[in-house]
Amino acid sequence: MKRLQVLFLVALSSSLLLFGCGEKEETVADPIVLPIEETIPQPTEEPSAEDTEDSEDDTDVPPEEGMVRSPLTNEWIAEDIKDARPIAVMSPNDKNALPHYNFSKADIIYECPVEGGITRSMAVIKDWEGMDRIGNVRSCRDYFVYWALEWDSIYVHFGGPFYIKDIIEQSSTDNITGCSYGDGGKVGLYEDTFYRATDRSAPQNAYASAEGINKAIDKFGYSKTYRDNYYVAEHFKFASPDAPNTLESYSDAMTAKELNLAKAYPITKTSFTYNEDDGLYYRYMYGNPDVDAANNNQQLAFKNVFVQFTYHEVRDQKDYLAFQVHDTTRDGYYFTNGKAIHVTWEKTTDYSPTKYFDDNGNEVQVNTGKTMICVVKDGATIEVDGNTLN
Repeated sequence: MKRLQVLFLVALSSSLLLFGCGEKEETVADPIVLPIEETIPQPTEEPSAEDTEDSEDDTDVPPEEGMVRSPLTNEWIAEDIKDARPIAVMSPNDKNALPHYNFSKADIIYECPVEGGITRSMAVIKDWEGMDRIGNVRSCRDYFVYWALEWDSIYVHFGGPFYIKDIIEQSSTDNITGCSYGDGGKVGLYEDTFYRATDRSAPQNAYASAEGINKAIDKFGYSKTYRDNYYVAEHFKFASPDAPNTLESYSDAMTAKELNLAKAYPITKTSFTYNEDDGLYYRYMYGNPDVDAANNNQQLAFKNVFVQFTYHEVRDQKDYLAFQVHDTTRDGYYFTNGKAIHVTWEKTTDYSPTKYFDDNGNEVQVNTGKTMICVVKDGATIEVDGNTLN
């Protein structure tokens, strides 16, 4: 194994672990810290004007003047947000934390296990201005930060354990926290950025707003547009909207109308059902539709779903986890248009995008639309149309 950037415990001396600011204090042993390199992708050579002309699709005409393709979904967006950095919001999936607010507006959503068998989600939202209730927001887990860095996101969280300290305090990690974390760290911005809603009980009632996030951005001097040294423009390789990837060209493509992750996510029992009418996968949690309370209880739906099998380790007696999210190549599956294929995935540096490849070694063409990325432990199983896969 090349490099697993995690913290391992070797002694059980007591220290205080603060996470969630107001959640129960826990004690864990002092870790040995392996240094985390702050790797920065090298800028790629810009294509020539001639190359650009040759690759343009003459039929790819925006529905309105001044619109461009989103680098996250390939959907049409206003040109004035083309270079706007998204936010990446850390949120719990506890049953009493649902429904989330404004997650139907997310371009990408990640789900991954944390301690205790529960999962948490991270919503990457490009067009977030004007939102008055986002979340709710809970504490960070360091492996989510590496996914946020792929999109040059501004990471929004509410504290976290001391395991996050090295990655969250890198000078290039622009984060906004509602409170301090671990045994110290950056002072929170609770009063300026976050607020407690009265229709939920703590700790499931902390929310962010666009107004508050902008206050924090101004306070820290964060850039609201993509940073040249960290942003990698080519993330997904999108199929042409006029020639979507149906997966029909793959002889081993399987029918995939029902995706059940209950064995990988035993508490939330996350699942997806394919809708033939609109070609989207609809997300369910706890056997119920996963809806957005800020958008008329609209059920979250995705054009693309990836499942990533990922190496993990348990860090301590409290069941805190570490996932190897880069410097590795591992298995997965890609779901779109009611079918699925086996893929491999890799991520080479902190800031480089995760890339997905078919079994012929070709980068997978992702369809235009929202994407859900489900990270599961190596050795876990999923069910597709009743068939078990791992």
